[in-house]
Amino acid sequence: MDFTIYIIIGVILLIVLLSLFTVKQQSAVIVERFGKYHSIRNSGLHIKIPLVDRIAGRLNLRIQQLDVIIETKTKDNVFVKMKVSVQFKVIQEHVYEAFYKLEYPHDQITSYVFDVVRAEVPKLKLDDVFERKDDIAIAVKRELNDAMVTYGYDIINTLITDIDPDIQVKHAMNRINAADREKTAAEYEGEAERIRIVAKAKAEAESKRLQGQGIADQRREIARGLVESVDVLNRVGINSQEASALIVVTQHYDTLQSIGAENNSNLILLPNSPQAGSDMLNNMVASFTASNQVGESMKKVNVRDKGYSQPKKNLPPQTDFPSQHNTEE
Repeated sequence: MDFTIYIIIGVILLIVLLSLFTVKQQSAVIVERFGKYHSIRNSGLHIKIPLVDRIAGRLNLRIQQLDVIIETKTKDNVFVKMKVSVQFKVIQEHVYEAFYKLEYPHDQITSYVFDVVRAEVPKLKLDDVFERKDDIAIAVKRELNDAMVTYGYDIINTLITDIDPDIQVKHAMNRINAADREKTAAEYEGEAERIRIVAKAKAEAESKRLQGQGIADQRREIARGLVESVDVLNRVGINSQEASALIVVTQHYDTLQSIGAENNSNLILLPNSPQAGSDMLNNMVASFTASNQVGESMKKVNVRDKGYSQPKKNLPPQTDFPSQHNTEE
């Protein structure tokens, strides 16, 4: 008797366990009775009749993603591999269609993706494929939505996540890009060099202008100094020609003295006339003679100023000093 009770209790527990089932959140369960559709159960605890009802299948109502790898060619005959990511989900109100009308949804979606991509990409060149990948994704989504909504699937989004041309095409594109960047760099370097040349030319022009202005000012001051020197000498009884000769001789020896003061100087000033030696000697003798005459004249002036009178002596004829040309050795 006790054994029979245990058997009955065990059978009741088995029936209860076979009758109860749970459905997870964001899931749906299809229940069939004697092989025929009976009901759709959503999340929670449910009861079914053992041996009469059975769970035909479970559907995931969350958003799912399917990655499709496609190899196709572009308009310029370049083969590329593209990765298309399709995000989709089962429409909760159309669970019946999603379960009974479509057996392999992933294969169906993959076929539509292949069809659309291989219809759109051959219309575009390789560069346009990269630039218009969003247009391709929109075309895939539109085509999938029109086809899959009948089967109870909603296409959330489609993304072109990767475009992979052949390795040789990649190298060629990299070389083209590098050459284009080198061309741009060369243009910028040429423009910079032009700017440097123009700036240098402007600086040199300004330097020459200032140098010429400085030389002009220098010569103006030298001329003013010569005029003052001639006026001073005229006051002591030396005429303009004698004063000019004296100034030339003084400048000549000042130049020689400045050259000799430089330790590392290799500059020598020499006249370049055919009779250079004799002319130089005659000029030096004439210079000394003129210097002596200037000294005598100054003594006479001093004596006259003190009240002494002496007979004037005739000065020798004036000596013309030939022009000297400086040469650099």
